[in-house]
Amino acid sequence: MRNSILILILFNFTKVISAQISDMELLYEAERKAFHSGQQVPAIQALNNYNLSYQRMYWEINPAINYIKGYVSSHFQPNAAMSQIEFDMSNQLTVDSIVYHNTHLGFTQIAGDILQINFPTAVSQPDSLCIYYQGVPGFTGFGSFVQSTHDTVPIIWTLSEPYGAKDWWPCKQNLQDKVDSIDVIIRCPQGNRAASNGILVSEAVAGSDNIFHWKHRYPIATYLICLAVTNYSVYSDFVPFGGDTVEVLNYVYPEDLALAQSTTPNIIEQMQLYDTLFGLYPFHREKYGHAQMGWGGGMEHQTFTFMGGWSYELMAHELAHQWFGDKVTCGSWEDIWLNEGFATYLSGLCYEHLDPVWWMPFKEGRINNITSQPNGSVFCSDTTDVGRIFSGRLTYAKGGMILHTLRWLMGDSAFYQGVRDYLNDASIAYNFAKTTQFISHMEQAYGQSLTWYFSDWYYGEGYPSYQISWSQDGSNQVSLTVNQTQSHSSVPFFQLPIPIQFKNQTTDTIVVFQHDFSGQSFTANLSFQVDSIIFDPQRWIISKDNVLSGINEMAEVGSIKNYPNPTADAINISFPELGVKAVVQLTDVYGRLIISEEIYSTGNVFSLSVDYLEEGVYFLVISTSKEKTATKVVIAK
Repeated sequence: MRNSILILILFNFTKVISAQISDMELLYEAERKAFHSGQQVPAIQALNNYNLSYQRMYWEINPAINYIKGYVSSHFQPNAAMSQIEFDMSNQLTVDSIVYHNTHLGFTQIAGDILQINFPTAVSQPDSLCIYYQGVPGFTGFGSFVQSTHDTVPIIWTLSEPYGAKDWWPCKQNLQDKVDSIDVIIRCPQGNRAASNGILVSEAVAGSDNIFHWKHRYPIATYLICLAVTNYSVYSDFVPFGGDTVEVLNYVYPEDLALAQSTTPNIIEQMQLYDTLFGLYPFHREKYGHAQMGWGGGMEHQTFTFMGGWSYELMAHELAHQWFGDKVTCGSWEDIWLNEGFATYLSGLCYEHLDPVWWMPFKEGRINNITSQPNGSVFCSDTTDVGRIFSGRLTYAKGGMILHTLRWLMGDSAFYQGVRDYLNDASIAYNFAKTTQFISHMEQAYGQSLTWYFSDWYYGEGYPSYQISWSQDGSNQVSLTVNQTQSHSSVPFFQLPIPIQFKNQTTDTIVVFQHDFSGQSFTANLSFQVDSIIFDPQRWIISKDNVLSGINEMAEVGSIKNYPNPTADAINISFPELGVKAVVQLTDVYGRLIISEEIYSTGNVFSLSVDYLEEGVYFLVISTSKEKTATKVVIAK
């Protein structure tokens, strides 16, 4: 039961739309972080010759002014003796000074937005320095540092993924080093509240300003560090886990408070579900939360997601990132599906377990989106294009649904065990991961190699289409021939177990066949007569344009037959008697006439050549002076 009749109506209205353009599409457009589709990767990044152990940020923010001023103190461990240290930092920002052991260091802001700092002597032990700076931040990333208004009230909020952190603070912007611990101190005019990662340690009055001190004691990737400042209203939801409770802190625009309060409690059942499937909320010693921002979607800042709306699926998606994206972060933008594919699939799992009526539309919507184009891999081969990194069709939808198909292949027990092992791997947890590491854990749980699966579905492009012909004899044995075509040449064949539902008006059953090659034949002994079959009724497999054709028994007397069906090169037409004159016509699915021949068969079989036709579905009409037949024919090469 939803929290109010109004929310139920709004929620269901959103789901009705999802049958067409879908909540999925709204999520992609808002959340996928891809409106700067032409943005390029920075030409260079700061040298990765040290590890950050701690950073303390102090920022002065007035939400009415697009400006930042403050300092960042960084504690680091050199990987080897170094005479210089580099930070990623926009050249639009002005460095006031760099303090090191009570002295000022020399520095250079070089091309590529690199701040290069010189040490007086080589540093090889743990050390620290403090960068004082100010300026008007740039506008790359997906906003990076945004000054705007809501209901005429000013707000500043940040969104650094993937390359925007350097626009507003000196940082180490890569996917190789998480800072182990941070403190964020924000000074802003009274009447405002400042949001950031972790827990609020203190808030104090300083003249006409307030100072908010946030503390976060988990490793965190640079792009997940955040701030937002405006006149937030504040309330909390609470998620119980046995004897423990996690606070969900909500910073909401006052004008949207009532709507948010009626909607955010949905997070309770979502977090409890994720706890059951994947383990306790990763940052349970601190909090989870939502801070409203002026963008239509969401950004999974660690412990404090920034939200532009309150839809059920958006909240589920962003919460899922705390496990997949924040606790375990993709180790390169090529592997971004480890963040977004999982978050997409987990929002679907909320439907499966908590609101099942929308589970099938969720799966069908994703499959329709994936198959709307014939190509594209989940593997991101072009990380210079931010739009490609955050492709809604490939990174989100296909990334999510190949997890669904993998679950079908492995079975629930092995699938969920493999995912939990991946999340809890000591070398991955609160660190970075690559796809190869995920595959390794899934193979260990499955007990078999999955190289072939990821070659087809992760690295390969496109999807399969199935052409299935079937018949049933008098003893109820069903015979099938299953052909497969592929939408893209990168995958010669998608090997999978395929589920087929056999049914009549009162009875049905699902039989699973291991499909290893195109043209493979199967039999199944049933206890009833079948009037129709359905391929993949529960939508485990990404596919499109599947054709299922029943075949009449050749033993039937007194009618015209055609075979084989499907066929690759010729259709054989069998007449019940010799010397038959007939008109043979073949049309495509659009009704266009492809073949029209008048034939006279001296024998009782005539062969119609179709080897030059493209694969697909056609309709064969045969007319004699005594009868007329119409048959659906599949041509599969």
